[in-house]
Amino acid sequence: MQHDANCIFCRIVRGEIPSRKAYEDDDVLVFHDIQPVAPVHLLLIPKAHVATLYDATPQHAGVLGKIMTLAGQLARENGAGDGFRLIVNTGRVGRQEVMHVHVHVVGGGEPFGPMIVRKGP
Repeated sequence: MQHDANCIFCRIVRGEIPSRKAYEDDDVLVFHDIQPVAPVHLLLIPKAHVATLYDATPQHAGVLGKIMTLAGQLARENGAGDGFRLIVNTGRVGRQEVMHVHVHVVGGGEPFGPMIVRKGP
């Protein structure tokens, strides 16, 4: 399994930085965001380092699919039983802050506003 020595999420996977885990198996780690934007805010990450979705290859399809199928189960188990939003930020324009693929699961509160505010014509 590849890791990046300087990646904060790889350091969490290795146990060098503590996290409040919600799920873990051989391929995936799920933990609670330390700056939640909703009552439920989980981060689902592959344990192997993949910097961005630009770097994902068919080899990563299994772990990325696993993350997608875990999202609903973990959202419900953690209190988002009436809907949730998945967010995957990629690159500068997508506002990716940590260069390790991660999926945000947010929910558990009032309905969110529009996903992206449309600009005028």
